[in-house]
Amino acid sequence: MSLAADLLRVALGFLAVALALILAVLVCAAVATRLIAWRVEARYPPADRSVAVDGGRIAYLEDGPGEGARATVVLLHGASANAYDPMEGVGRSLARAGYRVIAFDRPGYGNSDRLAGSEAASPAVQGRALGQALDRLGVGKVILLGHSWSGALALRMALDQPERVQGLVLVAPVAVPFPPRPLPWWANLALKPPVTWLLTRTVAVPLGLAYLPSVARSVFRPEAPVENYVAASRAPLILRPGPALANIQDLAGLPAALAEQAPHYGTIRLPSVIVAGGADPVVQTELQADPLGRAMPHARRVVLPGAGHMLTYTAAEALVREVDGLTAVGADEITPARRAPE
Repeated sequence: MSLAADLLRVALGFLAVALALILAVLVCAAVATRLIAWRVEARYPPADRSVAVDGGRIAYLEDGPGEGARATVVLLHGASANAYDPMEGVGRSLARAGYRVIAFDRPGYGNSDRLAGSEAASPAVQGRALGQALDRLGVGKVILLGHSWSGALALRMALDQPERVQGLVLVAPVAVPFPPRPLPWWANLALKPPVTWLLTRTVAVPLGLAYLPSVARSVFRPEAPVENYVAASRAPLILRPGPALANIQDLAGLPAALAEQAPHYGTIRLPSVIVAGGADPVVQTELQADPLGRAMPHARRVVLPGAGHMLTYTAAEALVREVDGLTAVGADEITPARRAPE
C-alpha cells in the first residue's frame, strides 16, 4: 500500500507540474497575443470610413469617381484578409478605369464589427449586413467581385438580393461543397467553440505571426509573390483575437453553407463571369470553378493558364477587362461560357 501511495503521489506531482507548465505557456501566449495585436493596430490604424448597420458598424474603403462612374464595383475579400487586400490589387486598377470601387471589411475582419457572433460565419448573414451597408450608403446596383471565400458570399447575395446586383465576377471562387473528408481528432477538438476561443487568445496569434511570411508567399504559387504584399494588403490585421476567431468560424461553417446554397446556382440569371487560375493550388479549378461553371451554364468561364490563387494582383488587368465586359452585357444578353486556351 505504501508503494502504491508513493507512486500515486509521484504521478500527481508530475501532473501538477505538467498543468503548471501548460498554464504558464498559455499565459505567456496570451500576453504575446495582446502585444502582437497592439503593435498591429498601431501600425495599421482603422480605415477612415464606416457605416452603421444592425448590430454594429461595417468599415470600408472607396476609390474612383464619385460621379459619372461607369459602374460601382464592390470588392469582397477572401479568408484571412480585409478590404485592403482586393483594393490594393484589382481595386486600384478598376478605379483608374473609371469605376467607383467599394471594398468592405467583412463582419469581424479588418475594422468591422462581427455583428452576430458565430452566426456571422454564414454568407447569408454577411450578405444581409453588406446589403444593408449599401443601402445606408445610397448605392444602387453593383457588380460584386468576390475572391476565394467570398465567391460563396457574392453568390449568396445574388441569390438573396438579385435586385441590387448588376453582375458577378467570381475570382478563384469557393462555391460548391468539397468532397467530405474526416477531420483528425485534434482538429475536431480545436473547433469546439470554447477551445477555439481559447486558442485565438493564446497560441493561434503568435503561431500565425511566425507563419505569415511563408503563407503570404504560398498563396501566390506557382507565380512569384507581389513585392510588399503583406504591408500593402495589411495582412497582419488577421493577427488579432477577434479576426482570428471570425476567420476560423467562417472556414468551419462554410461547408454547411455551400451545401445549402449550391443547389440554387442555376436560378441566377445575372451576367456572370468565373475567373480561375489554371494552376491554383489553394482553390483548385477542377474542384470549384469547373463544377460551378456546370451549375451556371450561362456564366462566362475563363481559366488563366499557369495562374495561381491571387488573381486580384497577378491578373488585375484581365479582371478589369471582364468587368468591362459585364458593364456592356444586359441580363438578357448573357455571354456563353468559354475556357481560355491552355
